[in-house]
Amino acid sequence: MQQSSLHNRNLNLGKKSDSAKKTFLQNLLSGLNFWSNIESILEPVKSDFRIIFERDPAARSWLEVMLCYPGLHALCFHRVAHYLYIREVALIPRLISHVGRFLTGIEIHPGAQIGKGVFIDHGMGVVIGETAIVGDYTLIYQGVTLGGTGKETGKRHPTIGKNVVVGAGAKVLGNIQVGDRVRIGAHSVVLRDVLPDNTVVGIPGRNIPHNPQCSLLPLEHAKLPDVDGEIIRSLLLRIETLEKQVQTFTYSRSQNSEIIKSMNQQVVNKER
Repeated sequence: MQQSSLHNRNLNLGKKSDSAKKTFLQNLLSGLNFWSNIESILEPVKSDFRIIFERDPAARSWLEVMLCYPGLHALCFHRVAHYLYIREVALIPRLISHVGRFLTGIEIHPGAQIGKGVFIDHGMGVVIGETAIVGDYTLIYQGVTLGGTGKETGKRHPTIGKNVVVGAGAKVLGNIQVGDRVRIGAHSVVLRDVLPDNTVVGIPGRNIPHNPQCSLLPLEHAKLPDVDGEIIRSLLLRIETLEKQVQTFTYSRSQNSEIIKSMNQQVVNKER
């Protein structure tokens, strides 16, 4: 009985291993057979290529862009890795992502969803997490992190809208929503949802409502509002106003005291 049960157990384990091998091979073959769907990979790459000429004045020729732009290289690696990742191919997508990180300094998890026309300028130190979603025509500068805030499972990375500008060194953390056309200032730390067309600056990030009279181009992210500077300037103006009031009050008080002294002196002279 024991020998028969051991034999059945070995048969079951053998069947499971065979099925696992078949599943892995099927996923691998289906993933590698992407020539029929090559257009789904090339179309966003074309948009990534074209947007560089629109947003980078240093881009002078297509050959220079093809050979010297790590942001474009990282996105090309990611497009292939993501294609294999969503088809449940094991190991290879992460390996492609790791090679892309080694060559470009940009780490994008294969599970991240990147829209078309995304431009990662310079890009060194950019980290994009597994469940992050980046909308079309988003502009990302070096040192940006689209990460999580802990060890929670499920959707734990931010969702970035379309035409968003994320300044150098900014950190967008957690499962939050960043609306379309948002500008995130350099080195800001965004921990809460951001409405469309708003601006975020500071640590932690503070939302500044959209000003219809102030329309900035995507590359003019250096002209963001200086909230701390405005507060300091208002405090200095307030202190200056209070000092003037104190000086006026002190001067009027000294004048009154002089008048009172002179009046007292006159009274004393009359009594004499």
